[in-house]
Amino acid sequence: MNNIHELYDLWRKNAVLDPDLTAELNEIEGNEDEILDRFYKCLEFGTGGLRGVIGAGTNRMNVYTVAQATQGLANYLNEAFDEPSVAIAYDSRIKSQVFAKEAAGVLAANGIKVYFYPVLVPTPMLSFAVRRLGCSSGIVITASHNPSKYNGYKCYDPRGYQMTDEAAARTLEYINNIDIFNDVKRMSFEDAQAEDMVDFIEGWLFNEYYDCINAQRLDTEICKKSGLKVIYTPLNGTGNRPVRTMLTKMGLTDVRIVKEQEEPDGTFPTCPFPNPEIRQVFECGLEMTKDFPADLFLATDPDCDRAGIAVRHNGEYVLMSGNDVGAMLAEYLLTRRKELGTLPENPVLIKSFVTTDLIQAIADKHGAQVINTLTGFKYIGEQITELEDKGEMDRFIIGMEESYGYLCGTHARDKDGVVAITMITEMAAYYKSKGMDLVDFYETLCQEHGIYLNSLLNFAFEGAQGMETMKNIMDSLRSNPPQTLGGLEVIGVSDYKTSVAHDLVSGEKVEIHLPKSNVLQFKLPGGSTAIIRPSGAEPKIKIYITACETDKAAAQALETAIGDDMKKAMDIH
Repeated sequence: MNNIHELYDLWRKNAVLDPDLTAELNEIEGNEDEILDRFYKCLEFGTGGLRGVIGAGTNRMNVYTVAQATQGLANYLNEAFDEPSVAIAYDSRIKSQVFAKEAAGVLAANGIKVYFYPVLVPTPMLSFAVRRLGCSSGIVITASHNPSKYNGYKCYDPRGYQMTDEAAARTLEYINNIDIFNDVKRMSFEDAQAEDMVDFIEGWLFNEYYDCINAQRLDTEICKKSGLKVIYTPLNGTGNRPVRTMLTKMGLTDVRIVKEQEEPDGTFPTCPFPNPEIRQVFECGLEMTKDFPADLFLATDPDCDRAGIAVRHNGEYVLMSGNDVGAMLAEYLLTRRKELGTLPENPVLIKSFVTTDLIQAIADKHGAQVINTLTGFKYIGEQITELEDKGEMDRFIIGMEESYGYLCGTHARDKDGVVAITMITEMAAYYKSKGMDLVDFYETLCQEHGIYLNSLLNFAFEGAQGMETMKNIMDSLRSNPPQTLGGLEVIGVSDYKTSVAHDLVSGEKVEIHLPKSNVLQFKLPGGSTAIIRPSGAEPKIKIYITACETDKAAAQALETAIGDDMKKAMDIH
């Protein structure tokens, strides 16, 4: 643990670049708990970069922690590349532009060329820019769908996915040797521009990105003649212009925007948790449906890499999960491309291993391959790149995570809310032309393949004690795993930290060929599972439950029972 009071005094003396930090440090004087929470550790830099509460201290997102991370990145890049360059983007969050310009100035002071988006843009546009401009890395300032008090700093690989484990570890070595106040090279953003070290990204790159999205469409006429009514909310984030640009290109004319959530606003005044997985973010828009009965209600999170939907079905609006939408997109893309003669031989779908196994059933029907990865879209990006390296990119159909992240096309190596909205909307228009809404369509999949009921339980553990609690829970489950869940015998345990899958029926143990990760999977008869892991981005433990049954009521009962037993095993009441 850090020497708390020495650090606090050091910051009061030296943290002068941002007056908000000075005021905060003065305000917490004498408050031991507040000082402890800000200084007991440093924000952890990993493959996802940094993420934390905005504020003063080593355990906060601020201009100093951002600059220290960027100096470490600069040292790594200057070691690994002859003439490194970096693309930078930012979202609508509090201080996002400030942090982005700070990062640009540090890179420029280290002799690294910066390509800087002049306006806030979705995270996938950063991935696109890194690839298109041939950059050595990329930085996007965002905390995705976290509450407004958070911000983050993601770093990218030259291939367009988030930084690899090896590159992150090397960058961290540099960061750990950097004095946060004395070892960072700085240059103002304006001086960096004047010295031709920072260039704004121009409009042609935006247009190329939209062309790539447009190229994914399977039917360029279906939306124009569908009469589809759409409501869209960017949740006060980056999606407003890009998504509306694509909806216009598709020929949709009956589109309404949720006014309260239209403009960028990092306080997220109507949605304290700006996450399209949560029904609350749809409430403002649902009020609009009293006068405008939209067929489809679309939402993207603040950095527009995730997409959620609500569908009008029998006069009510049904929220569809990330698993539901992923399964429908898989079926739609495979079926329609086969009909159109554009389905490649040996098509490939890539998903995180916590995403519904309904995808496997759909793929088996169409003769497609499914590649499972760890959670984190960078692993999906790496698999796409492996296909690219083998000259087999045409086999890629879709990548997906249950957490509402999808990618069609190979223009980016990260989940893309813009292309997701484009393809979901086209899919809705297509099935409307068949007299079906998307709930009807999903029910046909269930009738064909059975019920795969998926749910996610989140448990938050804030502060220093919370991290220790999460460690103790995972250690306890490893040493004393549950023998039954939901009244069913646990027949297998896979530990992704030790890379061992143990079949408890046969006693066989096999190696798991995925990168090591702090994840446990408990397998039950009939395909049901419970997977538990600490979040890599938030102080949470997540439990992914899959309940497989022949009818919905039985699946719901099993899902609830598995969840209850997992909470007991974690000693959570």
